[in-house]
Amino acid sequence: MPQVAVVILNWNGKPYLEKFLPPLIEYTGNDAEIIVADNASTDDSIGFLRTQFPQIRIIENAGNEGFARGYNLALKQVDADYYILLNSDIEVTRGWIEPVINLMESDPLIGACQPKIRSYYHREHFEYAGAAGGYIDEYGYPFCRGRLFLTIEEDKGQYDDQVEISWATGACLFVRSALFHQLGGFDDDFFAHMEEIDFCWRLHNWGYRVMYCPGSMVYHIGGGTLPKMSWRKTYLNFRNNFMLLYKNLPSRLMFKVFAIRLLLDGVAAMKFLFQAGFKDFWAVARAHLSFYMALPVLYRKRKKLRHGSMKMMYKRNLVVEYYLRGKKHFSQLDQNKFFTS
Repeated sequence: MPQVAVVILNWNGKPYLEKFLPPLIEYTGNDAEIIVADNASTDDSIGFLRTQFPQIRIIENAGNEGFARGYNLALKQVDADYYILLNSDIEVTRGWIEPVINLMESDPLIGACQPKIRSYYHREHFEYAGAAGGYIDEYGYPFCRGRLFLTIEEDKGQYDDQVEISWATGACLFVRSALFHQLGGFDDDFFAHMEEIDFCWRLHNWGYRVMYCPGSMVYHIGGGTLPKMSWRKTYLNFRNNFMLLYKNLPSRLMFKVFAIRLLLDGVAAMKFLFQAGFKDFWAVARAHLSFYMALPVLYRKRKKLRHGSMKMMYKRNLVVEYYLRGKKHFSQLDQNKFFTS
């Protein structure tokens, strides 16, 4: 059995640790070491862990480094064949590790994998951030089997097939440790949101596969650090999405994609202004400004990377498919339009 480490990145998540560490310990057993990497929490998370769970190793980061850098710093101190990056607000189930590790052991080209992710509060439905595997359209919009924009499907076994996906969610990400470090880990500048998509894109461009394993299932609360309706989350999602595209897209697609995205982001900003208020409108504008200011740094990063369309990319505009053509479920998308080579 390979050496496995479950690493939870924590920032002021003591209530989640209290709730979800006991079942994690029970259902992990001797299959993996459990580690909590703390981003300088101020809520007594560390004192609680030392008192209530002295068997769990703690890694203390000096500050709130966000998801990306927080994990990068912590994982440099973890020796294992496989990392499982696990959000603190996830409830695991019995036998959740073995099916995924067995799948990854069966093919050395599988670099990352995720289990089925259901909602903690709506337990028969998929969860927004991961569901049954992540995908992306040709204009950079992420979606999942089981979730297109705000439409979340009930799990009726329709996605119980083991398939290759574009990206595996960072909420419960199984990854080969050697590859994680070899490919540079997460991009620190993302801070949080979409860094796992950026990493999976690099995996694809180096010839590795990303998989979904339905034989393992976890339940996710979601929005544990930032609520779903947050101008900060809006800012990070829009900024990081542009960074993601600029770093990884092949040059031949750059102008077309960015021209369309400027138009669509303008529409989104106006929608935010009328529905969510000025803060979200400004978050979109600020995201674009931040992206343009970061272009010199992003250009240097881009020059070091391989480029190509992400594996399993949907070669259509998901905004058009969802809002104009009424395709609300993954199964309604044209399955012949996924880039497979």
